Amino acid sequence: MRRTPRDWAGRALADVLGRAAATRTETGDRFPLYADPGTGRWTTTGRGAWTGGFWAGLLWLRARHTGDAADRKAAAACTARLADWVEADTATRGLILWYGTALATGDPGARALRTRAAGAALAALDPELGLVPWGSAFGGPRLLARVDGVPGMVALLAAGGPEGERAAASHLHRHLDLCLGAGGRTAPAWEFDPRAGWRAYEEPPAGWSRGSAWLLLAVADARHRPGVARAAPGRLEAAAERLADGWTRPCTPLVPPADEARPAGPLDTSAAAIAAVALLKLAAVPGCRAAPAYAYRAASILERLVGEHLTRGMLLDGCYDAGKGIAVRHELVWGDFFLALGLAALTGLADVRVI
Repeated sequence: MRRTPRDWAGRALADVLGRAAATRTETGDRFPLYADPGTGRWTTTGRGAWTGGFWAGLLWLRARHTGDAADRKAAAACTARLADWVEADTATRGLILWYGTALATGDPGARALRTRAAGAALAALDPELGLVPWGSAFGGPRLLARVDGVPGMVALLAAGGPEGERAAASHLHRHLDLCLGAGGRTAPAWEFDPRAGWRAYEEPPAGWSRGSAWLLLAVADARHRPGVARAAPGRLEAAAERLADGWTRPCTPLVPPADEARPAGPLDTSAAAIAAVALLKLAAVPGCRAAPAYAYRAASILERLVGEHLTRGMLLDGCYDAGKGIAVRHELVWGDFFLALGLAALTGLADVRVI
């Protein structure tokens, strides 16, 4: 009998969410960041850093999967601990506060937190730059545009009504101007100098695999939000096709190296999981001509991750920072989250159009 995606995806999803329960027991009120591939022990943070929303989102997926009141209570408590990030000066509030609340259907605390966060993000938009700056919360230059400050932020801003939708479009298109612009400008980060304007920033490097995955995810998010998409529909469609092409060409590996300049270096399964979810989102856009190809490629990526990189619910071979040699073959909490979200989409547990 031929296996369907629901067969292997359902079993893998149960494994990942079972691992989440064990992680919750191990980490308590702290937030998991990355786990050693040998021992499975987590390195944790007290406030969640930029990844805290993925841990909350994973707990919400578990609660949705089990239907258990205790799991739902744990997810709600984790989301509540993200509240300190509402006023933090960082564009990663999109990652933290969108993904930490988007799956919390029917939870009034999460809904209120998302509303507050959307208002704070809108207030942080710099009208001169046309975006929410990267910010100072994690050190380094404040006036940066980075691709990982776009996914989540588009959806979070758009949750703020018509003004928020306009801000989301501005934020996205400014990043597309810089990070996917003409003339080979594809650096994932740009710094603004008040005297000289925008210039490419050295970190992360141009070949960073998560860079294109994050930007693809942000464009896919925008295409499911009419108030954002109508600002420049043709441009969004073209950007989606260009970015998706980098993940769907036959010669492209299903799981890319963390840095394309180091093809023999570590892989990054988390980049693959992000891209798979983005492709599933694009495949669900009404009228998308490439929908079958995107859906097929997304399922192929997820099946490869499950078949070759998932061990006891741990998505291994994620790379936190190849350049600094930090957690280069590890389980990453956001890798687990996006793998679980992709599997949840294949099995019907979640609708990626609204998450």
